[in-house]
Amino acid sequence: MESARGRLLIAGPTLLDPNFWRTVVLVVEHTEEGALGLVLNRPSETVVGDAVPELGELVDGDQLVFIGGPVQPAAVIVLARFEDPRDSPLIAFDDVGVLGTTEAPERGELVEARAFVGHAGWGAGQLDAELERGDWILEPARRDDAFSASPPDLWASVLTRKGGSYALVARMPPDPSWN
Repeated sequence: MESARGRLLIAGPTLLDPNFWRTVVLVVEHTEEGALGLVLNRPSETVVGDAVPELGELVDGDQLVFIGGPVQPAAVIVLARFEDPRDSPLIAFDDVGVLGTTEAPERGELVEARAFVGHAGWGAGQLDAELERGDWILEPARRDDAFSASPPDLWASVLTRKGGSYALVARMPPDPSWN
């Protein structure tokens, strides 16, 4: 299967796992060995300044920390737009990637940044199988998705953008029995 790196995984209506129900995941890396992604639409109630004050120079301390996924919930990953994409050790798409753990860039090298605790991870072939099963809907990622001003609305807005039957799915109530 072709790499999903730089694409969004939009949880399909049949994906009921509470970790991923109605999520939008940015695939940061996808190889034969596995995949890594960040859930873009799950802000926590904690601000960066309280949770990880050390990031205050890179990420606005008043910004909410996002829950990036169920894997390694104590680890922090910073997703950023870089002035120069070569400053990121791992670019997902265009100029959007993650910070390295060894040497942080200067604040001026980042256009914007968002902090995530945890991430989504898949072993070898696992994401491919989920895609084949139809658990996820793929869509190319945009900068506005990665740094959405309205993260809780991202699932519906990306499906609406896809159009057609996806736009209908976007309007489904959380519990289909409510219809």
